[in-house]
Amino acid sequence: MSLTRLKGGILYDPTHSVNGERRDLYVRDGRVVADPASASAVTVDHEYDATGMIVMAGGIDLHSHIGGGKTNLSRLLLPEDHRSDPVRDSAYEGVQDSAGRYLRLPSCGVCTPGTLATGYRYAEMGYTAAFEPAMMPSNARHTHLEMGDTPIIDHGAYVMLGNDELFLQMLAARDHFERLRDYVGWTLCASKALGVKVVNPGGISAFKFNQRSLDVDEAHVHYGITPREVLRTLSRALTELRVPHPLHVHASNLGVPGNIDSTIATMDAADGLPIHLTHIQFHSYGVEGPRKFSSGARAIADAVNARPNVSIDVGQIIFGQTVTASGDTMMQFKNAPLSTPRKWIVGDIECDAGCGIVPFRYREQSYVNALQWIIGLEIFLLVDDPWRVSMTTDHPNGGPFTSYPHLIRLLMDKTFRDEQLAKLHPEAQVASALPELKRELSLYEIAIITRAGPARLLGLKDRGHLGAGAAADIAVYRDEPDRERMFTSPAYVFKDGQLVARDGTLVATPTGGIHYVSPDFDRGIEKTLRAYSDANLVGNFAHAAISDDEICGCCRGGKLLPVACFANP
Repeated sequence: MSLTRLKGGILYDPTHSVNGERRDLYVRDGRVVADPASASAVTVDHEYDATGMIVMAGGIDLHSHIGGGKTNLSRLLLPEDHRSDPVRDSAYEGVQDSAGRYLRLPSCGVCTPGTLATGYRYAEMGYTAAFEPAMMPSNARHTHLEMGDTPIIDHGAYVMLGNDELFLQMLAARDHFERLRDYVGWTLCASKALGVKVVNPGGISAFKFNQRSLDVDEAHVHYGITPREVLRTLSRALTELRVPHPLHVHASNLGVPGNIDSTIATMDAADGLPIHLTHIQFHSYGVEGPRKFSSGARAIADAVNARPNVSIDVGQIIFGQTVTASGDTMMQFKNAPLSTPRKWIVGDIECDAGCGIVPFRYREQSYVNALQWIIGLEIFLLVDDPWRVSMTTDHPNGGPFTSYPHLIRLLMDKTFRDEQLAKLHPEAQVASALPELKRELSLYEIAIITRAGPARLLGLKDRGHLGAGAAADIAVYRDEPDRERMFTSPAYVFKDGQLVARDGTLVATPTGGIHYVSPDFDRGIEKTLRAYSDANLVGNFAHAAISDDEICGCCRGGKLLPVACFANP
């Protein structure tokens, strides 16, 4: 029952409307506790001087590709990225604890770091949770094993639906909605997922039938269903299952000029139910100007502002080498000729979904890449409600998650933003509304888009804030004018009350927990699932569902962190 005090910090806790208040913070047994009535009468076992420092909850990345088959394929496709990792040497040297054990085991990579490096780098910059957004049901065990090998941070995953053959067959046959809903519920429980992700609704399946595009109201060439029907069905299913996180949508026509129309149509396909559009920068392109490629950021921001049921993450691009890894095989096949270096992978597993891996380098002097960079920043600055915008780079698709401190500086410092804009392709600068946007995000708003907002969107009631009872996931930053430097190397990072990093150096590597939901559903759906599995799939249906004991083992004994579904009205 030891008590820890962080003394004199300046707290930013948007969940409780705390905006830069100087106060002490107390932690006991891994939880934030209320300020003791008389601190002088209470024995403080550990104290950290945070005088004048910025104190926030640990960062939460709600969309980062950190586990599963496509992540491993990304690592395998770019061995040169791991060989040339600038922190590789220090990683091999390691950091020892008092017993002489290495805390930082060898792991490397910049575009897609190894599992160990992923945990290290998140923790070192003050993040304590990250969520894999594209877990295939048939690959769920491997995804959990991969995330379980990632130290320190909590994790979870969204299971992919909407392109799987059984779902499409049931939808095309106009099966009862309740059976589709129960199928969604079973899949969530069986794969120990936190939510549902749909990628290019119906489009991955259509690609297998040689269809090369599928707009929101365009019929699937084989099943005859439309993406709108997929979106409406899944949104309604999650709402009735009371799953906290809205349907996580990778919309149709990723990267296609003029896709703003289909993006707004995707928002409306939910019929007012909660819906989350991910990496929306890639879906915000117009066709104005001589190059027929322009920013649709204002139209997208206006649409989000007008629809309170819609939340987004941005998918900001960062200049430099990366690798794009997506379940959208239709678009990745189309992008393959643009690969840098010239190699790529497209694959599929059990007709669940697919994946496409294409290395890519974003260049400042590319008109298209420059405008993509501009569009992402415009969206951040034009959406009014920061609670419905989360900071992402769609790691690694837009750039590595380690670029978040740089992105924060761009959002908080207009002068720095203008300096970076001046380096870009001149035609992109002219086509941009960015110089007109005077807004600079505050520390309070940064705390929302990187912590409080993602926690609320995921239903993590004890994360993303500093109130009594919250998990003591805490980041303490020195208040430096250079916000990039500030957010790169926190003075202290605590995970469940344990100090894990000090000034960018690891001091402990605990095991994170697994967040997942367990909605109620009619188990009668298992008869249909078993029959489909026996007729079409390789695996034994008896082993399809992951048990609590197994998931704990998959994740190296990580704590099971069930997320409560919404109560019935």
